[in-house]
Amino acid sequence: MATQNIYDDPDFFENYSRLPRSRDGLSAAPEWPSLRALMPDLSGRRVVDLGCGYGWFCRFAREQGAKRVLGLDVSERMLARAADMTSDPGITYRRADLERLDLGPEQFDFAYSSLALHYIENLPGLLAEVHRALVPGSTFVFSVEHPIVTAPIPAGWSHGSDGRKAWPVNSYQKEGSRRTNWLAEGVIKQHRTLGTTLNLLIRLGFTIAHVEEWAPTDEQIAAHPEWAEERERPMFLLIAAVR
Repeated sequence: MATQNIYDDPDFFENYSRLPRSRDGLSAAPEWPSLRALMPDLSGRRVVDLGCGYGWFCRFAREQGAKRVLGLDVSERMLARAADMTSDPGITYRRADLERLDLGPEQFDFAYSSLALHYIENLPGLLAEVHRALVPGSTFVFSVEHPIVTAPIPAGWSHGSDGRKAWPVNSYQKEGSRRTNWLAEGVIKQHRTLGTTLNLLIRLGFTIAHVEEWAPTDEQIAAHPEWAEERERPMFLLIAAVR
């Protein structure tokens, strides 16, 4: 299967650029406080960001004292935007296909990925490479769309017998490619069960440190009432694993 590079589609990229997290960075990502809480002190660490996009996290890592940061993405448009927004010799952006990644052994002290791994078909190969690239004792923190979301949800809301809105799940146990329309038609995401992802990490030698099926806090809903529906089902899965 050819690597999907939907972010270089002009229409998709234009629509993506309008999202709050694209305009305003990490502070506009509702799951960011939870992700940040999973991270170790980044001072002096060598960091890799898998699917770096505009480079928001790369710049954050350097602000936190990271020694050097490598941001990887398959999208030339994303990398060009990241380069335009960065003036720091400690950050390197590189075009890379995460389906066929070669980082070298024990090159990094921390690995990070935000909402990229659910696009990856060869997730076992990628996670094995991340394990190889981290020094022992290092942490890998990542987020993906929750598998309830990638199942996927049929278009629109349905209603339960009590009249409440519900999020139906479509063939949850059937793993593999799912086609969806998000910012553009025909976007391919990879659906895996929660158990598959966790057991893959364990088999590769990671120790699971934290698993979170993210939901907004009361304080977040008070500030953003429209986020209340995210409590109907978890939208994101956050994982911290130790090499």
